[in-house]
Amino acid sequence: MATANTLGTLGGIYYIFCYAVASLFPGLYKTVAVSWFHMLRLEGLWKSVPSGFAIGLISFTATSWISGWLFARLFNYFSGKK
Repeated sequence: MATANTLGTLGGIYYIFCYAVASLFPGLYKTVAVSWFHMLRLEGLWKSVPSGFAIGLISFTATSWISGWLFARLFNYFSGKK
């Protein structure tokens, strides 16, 4: 559970940070996003401001928590700590 809680918390923190950067420094955000998605043209997809903060924070945090839980279960299984 500690791994899931840690990853869920970090996911929430990362989401809030990313949302803030997208809101306050959209040029920087776009530069980073374009550099991470090689060979993908994103020009026509940009919004003027990010939206859906609450649903994004909840879904990203939940997905991070589930990922942490699964990671811990699989790690324990493969390391023989079943």
